[in-house]
Amino acid sequence: CITVEEGFPQSGVGAEIVARIMENAFDYLDAPVIRITGKDVPMPYAANLEKLALPNVAEVVQAAKAVCYR
Repeated sequence: CITVEEGFPQSGVGAEIVARIMENAFDYLDAPVIRITGKDVPMPYAANLEKLALPNVAEVVQAAKAVCYR
């Protein structure tokens, strides 16, 4: 399972989803749940820095490969 959100790594919707999955479905998982979130920094105003602070496709692909052990 992979959750993706633009928010911070803690206290977000993704964190709650991961917590519930780990509590209720841990035995059914083949790999740990991975959270992909925005970086833990204040959101920058400059467009080029904002792009670096948000999750991107490469991070999602890397996480999917990690969960599938590839």
